Amino acid sequence: MTPAPDNGTVPLFSSRSVSEVLEHLLSLLQAKGVTIFAVIDHSGEAAAAGFQMPATKVVIFGNPKAGTPVMLAAPDSALDLPLKILIAENADGTTRIVYNSVAYLRDRYGLTPEVVANLAVIDQLAAAIAH
Repeated sequence: MTPAPDNGTVPLFSSRSVSEVLEHLLSLLQAKGVTIFAVIDHSGEAAAAGFQMPATKVVIFGNPKAGTPVMLAAPDSALDLPLKILIAENADGTTRIVYNSVAYLRDRYGLTPEVVANLAVIDQLAAAIAH
């Protein structure tokens, strides 16, 4: 697991475009049978409001079999669940992939190792789409 900066997020980078990274993530989630709750197109909504914004998407996804035990152990964790991954274009054309670190969520909600293991898949997903 990549160490989280002070704000509790893990940043990764990819040389692929936002759309390529997004499609790869959606494909991985579908192949694993993970529910995709939403893809939020921040840059598209910004354009509709008359603003220019680099490509910026947030994917909200989860699996009730994994997330429900977390929320039963710490009901306030529903603020951070389902899981989310931000995919955004940097000024240099690279793509930034950002998500809440599992350690941050563990500490924020006082989760046990057994329960927090349900969230660890996000590290593997983010690493897979970054490469």
